[in-house]
Amino acid sequence: MAANLYCTFRLDRHLFGIEVERVQEVLRSQSLSRVPQSSEVVEGLINLRGQIVTAIDLRRRLHLPERADGEEPMNVVVMTDDGPLSLLVDEIGDVVEVEDDTFEVPPETVTGVARELISGAHKLEGQLLLLLDTERAVALPAMTP
Repeated sequence: MAANLYCTFRLDRHLFGIEVERVQEVLRSQSLSRVPQSSEVVEGLINLRGQIVTAIDLRRRLHLPERADGEEPMNVVVMTDDGPLSLLVDEIGDVVEVEDDTFEVPPETVTGVARELISGAHKLEGQLLLLLDTERAVALPAMTP
């Protein structure tokens, strides 16, 4: 049986995972430079050791409630075809190893935009690990005028 490693993080009450090989690094909250007239999901730009990286708020991307005032997001920097991109999450979790035989299609309770961005799920003890399709998650929706 094959096993897969996922870097986990929390958004709202949900546990998400991204394949470890897609994650460049995880960082505490970084200062952001706003980007005028950008997509509503773009929170801003961070300076990552001289490299400018776009930060996407995954709560907005998944249509989850806004973060409470004073709660600082964490950064999961992922590798994309266009270079590194930061996903803003509530809390960084652990790296977990899951077996292929625990994989399931996204549950029916996952609806809307989240359904398009979740590639599947793994049942862990007492919780469900939702697998984020990073390619779809970083493909920004068309801006609304």
